[in-house]
Amino acid sequence: MEFIANVVLWGLLVIVVIYIIKIYNNLVMLRRNVDKAWANIDVILKQRYDEIPKLVKTIKGYMKYEKETIVNVIKARGICIKAKTVDEQGKAEDMLTGALGKLFALSEKYPELKANQDFTHLESRITALENQIADRREFYNDSVNVYNIKIHQLPDALIASFAGFKDAELFKIRARERRDVEIEF
Repeated sequence: MEFIANVVLWGLLVIVVIYIIKIYNNLVMLRRNVDKAWANIDVILKQRYDEIPKLVKTIKGYMKYEKETIVNVIKARGICIKAKTVDEQGKAEDMLTGALGKLFALSEKYPELKANQDFTHLESRITALENQIADRREFYNDSVNVYNIKIHQLPDALIASFAGFKDAELFKIRARERRDVEIEF
């Protein structure tokens, strides 16, 4: 009888250990998915950062009186490249998006620039990259949300707490992007 009790006890212990390992491995997979989603954003951001010097080179000859705007685009690009955390990246991206928006808006004052094929190609390329970035940010936030929920649900929360899993940061809209657009006639 004692032998059967030991076998059952050991069997239950093995089942519990396997269950804990399964939960831990699932948490690791979710965390890696968050990291992968962020890396995918980085790939598109790098492509956009690579296009910006080409854009600046193309417009320099046309926009002689818009030096401050061009400098702001270059400065914002540099800050974006140096950003380390999700929050820093969000703030830097907000700055770059604003600078690019102003640059594209000012380009309307230069019909010969708008007619330049290199400029129109770069403008459409950067716009397409912006759309891809938005899609990847959404996927990143979905991945973060699934991960954050999982590390707070029982029984996963117990293992997550013991193993040191922490909340991941969502990519948030900055206050400046929430403001109404000013339209002038």
